[in-house]
Amino acid sequence: MTRSITSRAAAAAVIALTLAAGCSSNTEPAAAPGTSGAVASGTTPGTTARATVERPAGPAADVSEELTGGNGVFLGQITGVDLAGNGYVEHEYVAAGTATTYVADGDPADDGAIDVTEGETDDYRTRIVVRRPENPDDFNGTVVMEWLNVSGGLDANPDFSYAADELLRNGYAWVGVSAQKIGVEGGEVAVTVPIGEGLSGQGLKALDPARYGTLSHPGDGYSYDIFTQVARAVRGEGGADLLGGAEVDQILAAGESQSGFALTTYVNAIAPETQAFDGYLIHSRGGPGLPLGTPGAAISIVDAITGGPTTIRGDIAVPVLQLETETDLVSVIGFLPARQPDTDLLRTWEVAGTAHADRGLIGPVADSLDCGAPINDGPHGFAVRSALRHLDTWVRTGEAPPTMPQLEIDESGDSPAIARDADGIALGGIRYPVVDVPVQVLSGDPGPAPDIICLLTGTTNPIPAERLAELYASPDAYTAAFTEATDAAIATGALLAEDRQAMLDEAQPELLTP
Repeated sequence: MTRSITSRAAAAAVIALTLAAGCSSNTEPAAAPGTSGAVASGTTPGTTARATVERPAGPAADVSEELTGGNGVFLGQITGVDLAGNGYVEHEYVAAGTATTYVADGDPADDGAIDVTEGETDDYRTRIVVRRPENPDDFNGTVVMEWLNVSGGLDANPDFSYAADELLRNGYAWVGVSAQKIGVEGGEVAVTVPIGEGLSGQGLKALDPARYGTLSHPGDGYSYDIFTQVARAVRGEGGADLLGGAEVDQILAAGESQSGFALTTYVNAIAPETQAFDGYLIHSRGGPGLPLGTPGAAISIVDAITGGPTTIRGDIAVPVLQLETETDLVSVIGFLPARQPDTDLLRTWEVAGTAHADRGLIGPVADSLDCGAPINDGPHGFAVRSALRHLDTWVRTGEAPPTMPQLEIDESGDSPAIARDADGIALGGIRYPVVDVPVQVLSGDPGPAPDIICLLTGTTNPIPAERLAELYASPDAYTAAFTEATDAAIATGALLAEDRQAMLDEAQPELLTP
């Protein structure tokens, strides 16, 4: 069972990117193109037949050795998930092999495409965590493979945390990959956060030598090929069986924050060479992509933050869905300059009322953070679950997700900002009842505290009682409007029908005076 970290120390590890950024040959089926992205906001394009891509032959990771002993599976995960109660099992394996680096052939193309050649090779011995239905018959055929996030100086699984309800209720398998060096070997953390000093930057080998002492990571330049080789093993290449005999239909790569930066580079540079994945969920990426890296070293996230904006290349062969919060667009993460139109195989969703890291991700630890205002308690998780379902459907059937409206931008000041209404609520974007029928102001903007963590956690501020009285004639009127907005969000595709009751539970009529 995974050891979930419940101390404030874990906040630094789980909250993604700007802990660092503030400072510094088989043929298998893949996704078909959807129809044109030039459709009305909130509408779904038509369905086309699922296409195939050629998967070049290549080495698969050796995943035959299961990791046991020590203190159990270690992940920077704040809130625990009842895997057994949902019919799931968890196993951890060594992933070993010989990986290559990649070297760019010249500058990126205008559309983000990067031509690469293979560079140096070296041996690796990292770890993967597998969560799957105990009964193979309950597996839905889709593996979500997450590039574990290391921005806080250790491996964390934010996409699993946000998407757990969807993953477990619908029979997905999940594989978390320790793709980057610092998660295994430890190393310098770009920003040392006092509450994370006990864990951050230690690496698996130091945190639990009895379990992880034999691991070895040759550097982040090899991370992209390690990720590819694990995907091949997940498909069963090399005789691997990570899923208890269940057959894999498709693999979706997922990565949040720094890992989203990495997947941006993977799609633009590595994917055309490998075609290892059937779709990509790029979550809370910034404007640039992560550098390709060099042998022996960890990639500096500062180098990524200071890079130029990078779009997703125009000739992608499988679906890519980008999911961005308010924070991601205009903060130091800086996605805004990398905006691009939706295409047959690209969707970008921008979500009103959300922050890069929120209460839904860090749970009760949120109460111990002093950001000068309560941190964001918005609908981020609802958006992740919907995005995952839509991406999976896209890959399976060719039915593309709806094209959604962008968040509106105010460019009247010194720097771009999210445009807001008189109450401070974002305009445009994907909208949920908590922003369209508000009793609080949910924002991706940070609170007044200078702590770097607070740059990512947004805010939840009250709406004055007199304003609430203007908005709603009674608590019953508020509840009726909230219910109507919930059903409207389901109709647009922003909210899954299975999440209807969970969204209705977010209503707070008690904040209104009868």
